[in-house]
Amino acid sequence: MADAMIIATGRSTTHVSAIADRVMKGCKEAGYPSPRVEGLPHCDWVLVDAGDVIVHVFRPEVRQFYNLEKMWSGDRPVEQKAERRA
Repeated sequence: MADAMIIATGRSTTHVSAIADRVMKGCKEAGYPSPRVEGLPHCDWVLVDAGDVIVHVFRPEVRQFYNLEKMWSGDRPVEQKAERRA
């Protein structure tokens, strides 16, 4: 698990790649070990796992499809049903 999750959007695969590259360089400049990275070959969704922080960088269509904000929010349907029964 991580202490924080950052979700960002790039306008294109090139932009997603550039954002992820900058995050990786920032980790190195800050003295952190090299983060684990997934998704760079396609750059629709790049995940940068820097240990305490996980960064997701999406193209807009992919971000909308996966909708991580909703999945990690307190408004998930399972939680709403549990609250209604209480």
